Amino acid sequence: MEPARHMNGIKGWPVWLKVTTWASCMLVVAGLAFAAFWVIRLQLNISKAPLSAGSEKLENTNDRTDRLQILILGSDTRDGKNSQYGSAEDSTGYGQSDVMMLLDISKDNKRVSVVSFPRDLLVDIPKCIDHESGQTYPARSGVMINTAMAEAGIGCAVDTINELTGMKIDHFMMADFNAVKELSSTVGGVDVCISDAVFDPDSGLRLPKGTSQVEGEQALAFLRTRHAFELGGDLGRIKAQQGFLSALTRKIKDDGTLGDPQKLLRIADVVTQNLTVDDGLASVQSLLTIGSRLRDIDVSKVAFVAAPTQPASQDPNRLELVEPEASQLFAALRADLDLTSPGSTESPSPARPADPTAPATTAPAPPAPAYDKALQPVAVANGSGTPARAQELLQTITGAGFTRASTFAAATVNTTVVYYGAGFEDVAKDVAALFGIPAIQQEASVTGVQVYLGTDFTSGTQYGQATVPKDVVNQTASDVICQTANPAYVTG
Repeated sequence: MEPARHMNGIKGWPVWLKVTTWASCMLVVAGLAFAAFWVIRLQLNISKAPLSAGSEKLENTNDRTDRLQILILGSDTRDGKNSQYGSAEDSTGYGQSDVMMLLDISKDNKRVSVVSFPRDLLVDIPKCIDHESGQTYPARSGVMINTAMAEAGIGCAVDTINELTGMKIDHFMMADFNAVKELSSTVGGVDVCISDAVFDPDSGLRLPKGTSQVEGEQALAFLRTRHAFELGGDLGRIKAQQGFLSALTRKIKDDGTLGDPQKLLRIADVVTQNLTVDDGLASVQSLLTIGSRLRDIDVSKVAFVAAPTQPASQDPNRLELVEPEASQLFAALRADLDLTSPGSTESPSPARPADPTAPATTAPAPPAPAYDKALQPVAVANGSGTPARAQELLQTITGAGFTRASTFAAATVNTTVVYYGAGFEDVAKDVAALFGIPAIQQEASVTGVQVYLGTDFTSGTQYGQATVPKDVVNQTASDVICQTANPAYVTG
């Protein structure tokens, strides 16, 4: 029997070609085995939990092409590897959200906004179901935001931020104390700066004046301290955390880490061992997709923001949102505006092009109102929380011919409404049309017509148009900022 033709072909090859062929095959096999090892290893590292603590199923997004909102959480649980930082009496189970940041990646991958929420912020927490235990927690008002996760799990923290901001979070990532230590060491330390030498015995942070490189325990202490910066408390800590993340972003970008598979694998291995994500993000490919989207973003367009707060009226040791600044910030986020461009507004939808085949028509002239504008009593009540805001809108009203218009101060409210009395419905409709206030926010209630401004209409003359507030950005990732030391913790 004659041997197979292809076997003869191989036997006839030169020795060097046979060796090269077999070596190439072995390299391919080894490469595939190496890749499979890392995919399996990283996949086994990942822990996951439900995205929501409600019964509602959230819409899926395309992680590659859609705008993404990811809630970044830091758990203060003392379970397992974190027991050295305290006992179960301090925090156990899910833990409280020691860090809470909303990461917002624009659809075009040109901007990232990172909004921090202080753990002492008093908010309304919606009804939440702990999907692990099946226990239902009723909705509550005026409680600390970090208790949402502690009771009903990570999904409850997601639902709380959704309700607070009007956003729809796509994913979450939760890390514990150990993640910070190992990540900071893996990247070779992170540069931080402080105005004076400090020592905080509670967190263990000890730093000299100026710039230092922190990693491991000192990196964790820098992020955890509630005493070393500003006058202590959450707000000083948030600024320090944002400064740390800015420096970490610059280092990863400068080192080319996101474009270096070997460096990326080391970081991925460390992070995934200490990470819990939602079901939609619980794959190596999904995490790599997020990393690839962040790779080419200009660090000057990575904006770090803190939710505007003030001491709470019911407890000065807690915080509450400041209006109208908070509503303005959340409106700008929902409109996907560039937070690094103060004063920029929502772009109007482009007009639909005319159909060249349609017959030419002449638009009818608007009918004249069946009333004399100069005689109509129109008032603007300023419940927006912004001084002189009513005067701004008064100019538009009088310019439209309502010359009897007036203004007065009023109690702050959340929603703008046009109130009117019997026989003034047509006047109210015309006044509301000046500002684009929808019909659902027009009510029969008073004599004449009254535009009652709320915290949802604090800028511009068109209701619902989002504007980026001034001074909303604490810093961008391109800014190198020294934290201000708390005088009470400054050392000689």
